[in-house]
Amino acid sequence: MVTYIVRRLFTAVLILLGASFVVYQLTALSGDPLHDLRESNSPNKEQLIQQRIELLNLDVPAPVRYFQWLGGAARCIIPAQCDLGYAINGQPVTEALGRAMGMTILLVSAAAILAIVIGVSLGIATALRQYSTLDYGVTFMAFLFFSLPVFWVAVLLKEFAAIGFNNFLRDPEIPLQAVLLIALVSAVVWFVCASGTLLRRLAAAGIGFVLAAVVLWVLSATDWFAAPGLGLVLIALTGVAIAFGTTLLTAGLKNRKALYAALISAGVGIVLYFPIQPLLAQATGLMIFLLAVATILVGLAAGYLLGGYDRRQSMNAAALTAFLTGALILLDRFMQAWPAYVDNSRIKGRPIATIGSETPNLRGDFWIQGIDTFTHLLLPTVALLLISLASYSRYSRSSMLEIMNMDYIRTARAKGLSERTVVMRHAFRNALIPIATIVAFDIGGLIGGAVITENVFAFAGMGQLFIQSLQRVDPNPVMGVFLVTGIVALVFNLIADLVYSALDPRVRVKA
Repeated sequence: MVTYIVRRLFTAVLILLGASFVVYQLTALSGDPLHDLRESNSPNKEQLIQQRIELLNLDVPAPVRYFQWLGGAARCIIPAQCDLGYAINGQPVTEALGRAMGMTILLVSAAAILAIVIGVSLGIATALRQYSTLDYGVTFMAFLFFSLPVFWVAVLLKEFAAIGFNNFLRDPEIPLQAVLLIALVSAVVWFVCASGTLLRRLAAAGIGFVLAAVVLWVLSATDWFAAPGLGLVLIALTGVAIAFGTTLLTAGLKNRKALYAALISAGVGIVLYFPIQPLLAQATGLMIFLLAVATILVGLAAGYLLGGYDRRQSMNAAALTAFLTGALILLDRFMQAWPAYVDNSRIKGRPIATIGSETPNLRGDFWIQGIDTFTHLLLPTVALLLISLASYSRYSRSSMLEIMNMDYIRTARAKGLSERTVVMRHAFRNALIPIATIVAFDIGGLIGGAVITENVFAFAGMGQLFIQSLQRVDPNPVMGVFLVTGIVALVFNLIADLVYSALDPRVRVKA
C-alpha cells in the first residue's frame, strides 16, 4: 500500500508539473500585461511600465519565468517560505490566495457534503421504491436542476430567495394565499413520499396539508421570522425523534440498549441547555470545536456503558444522537442572535446577501460573524448543490438496484434478517463503492462551477481571483489558483482509490 501511494504521488506530481507549464504559457501569451499602462496618459507612464516589468520579470521569456515561479512554488513545502510571486497590482500572491482559498474551500466543501448526503439518501430511497411516484419525481427534479445552467440558477436564487425573502422580512406576515399554496405543495410531497394504497397516500397528503398550514399560521402569528428560535421544548421533542431515528438506522429499534443510550445522549443535551447558555455567550471557534468533540465523547461513553449484545451499535447511535442534539442547541443559539444581526446598521434589515463573501466593516461576536458567513454562503452553496444532486442520486440509485439483486442479498433475506439489516448492513456499504470514485471527479467539477457561481455572486474566492487575473493577463495569481485546485483534485483522486479499497475488501493494491 505504501509503495502504491508513493507511486501515485510521484505520477501526480509529474502531471501537475506538465499541466502547470502549459497553463502558465497560455496565460502569458494571452495578452499584454502592460496594455493598460501603454494607453495611460500619466506623466510617469514610462516609470510605471518599468516598475511593472521589474515586478513581474517581463523582460524574461515566459518559459524561463515559469521556472522562476516554480522555484518559489517549490518552497511552499515549508509554508513560511512560500513564494508564488506578485500580482499585477503589487500584492503578494500568497496573501491574495490565502483568503480566497479559504472562502472557496468553505463554499465547495459545504456544497459537496450536502450534495453527497442528500443525493445518496435520495438515491437509496428511490432504489428501494423503484418505479414509484417518488422515484419518478426525484428523477425528474434531479435532471431538471442538472440541465439548468448554474449562472441561471444563481440569478433565480438572487431574485426569489434573497430579494424576495428580504422584502418579506419587512413585514413577516404570511398571507392566507401563500399559506394555502405552501400547504398544497406539502400535501403533494407527502403524497409522493407515502407508500401503500391510494387511500393511505391521500390520508398522508391530508396530514401534510394540515401540518404545513398550522405551522405556517403559528410562525406568522407569533412573528417567528423576526425573532426565530427553537426553544427547549422543540429541541427536546426533536432530540427524542433523532434518538429513535438514529437507532432505527444504525441498530434497529429492537436493540433496546442502543435506543436507551441514544435517549440518554439526547437527555444530557436537553438537561444542559440552560446551564451551557452563559458559556455559549463567550463562544469562539475553538470552544465550539472542543464542545463538539466532548459531545461525541459523551455519546460514545453512554453507548459503551450501556453496551448490549453489540456495543458498537449502541455507541454509534448514541454518538450520532449527541452530535445532532448539540447541533440543534447550536442552531438555536444562532437564531437568538438573528434579531441583532438583522438590526445591525451594516445589514439594514436585508440579511440574505446577494453579493460578496462578507459584510464590510461588520462588527460582532462569534454568533454575528457566523450568521454573516452563513448568509453569504447560502445562495452560492445552494446553486452548486442543485447541479450536483443528479449525479449522486442517479449513481447511488443504480448502484443500489444492482446490489439489491445480488445473490448474497437474497441469501440474507432467506436467513430471516430484517429489511433494515439487509439494506443498511449488507447493501448500503457496497452501494457506496461507485460513489467513492465519483466524489473525486465531482470535487473538480464543483470547483469549476464555483468559478461561474462566484462571479455571479461577486464572491471573493478563487474563482473571482482567477477571472480577474485572466482579464489582466496576470499569470502568477492564475498559477496560484491552478496549484491549489490541481492539488485538491489529485489528492481527492488518491483518497477515492484508498476509500474504494477500504469499502471493498476484495480490492487489494499490489506493490
